[in-house]
Amino acid sequence: MPSFKFAHNNLSVSNLEKSLAFYKEAFGLEEVRRKEGSDFTLVFLGDHGQTPHQLELTWNWDRKEIYDLGDAFHLALSTTDMKAAYALHKKMGCVCFENHKMGIYFVLDPDKYWIEVVPDRANPDTVYLDWKPEEGCIEY
Repeated sequence: MPSFKFAHNNLSVSNLEKSLAFYKEAFGLEEVRRKEGSDFTLVFLGDHGQTPHQLELTWNWDRKEIYDLGDAFHLALSTTDMKAAYALHKKMGCVCFENHKMGIYFVLDPDKYWIEVVPDRANPDTVYLDWKPEEGCIEY
């Protein structure tokens, strides 16, 4: 079998500028490349080279309403400072769910995609929220 590695995830967005502003403010993601089509724009966001993974935002110009997302999809980003991230996201008003047992939370982007925020457990300097995962809970 050939080997595979992740390249990017894609989210279809209804307002490209609003989505770009959200991902920059909420997660510090920056545009790394853009492709303009005849009726769409693709923008790839990166995390300043911390990982090779990218988030592709697809904007179909004629689409005005948000997409029907179902209930089984989300992205996850990790951080070494859960307290600062949580404070930023609370200030932005985008925290939509807190899981105190697992020590994680979710935010909603402008198109109602759920973004999970998890602590970087591999980094010994990670700052956790006051509600750390309970004994026996799933850890990422």
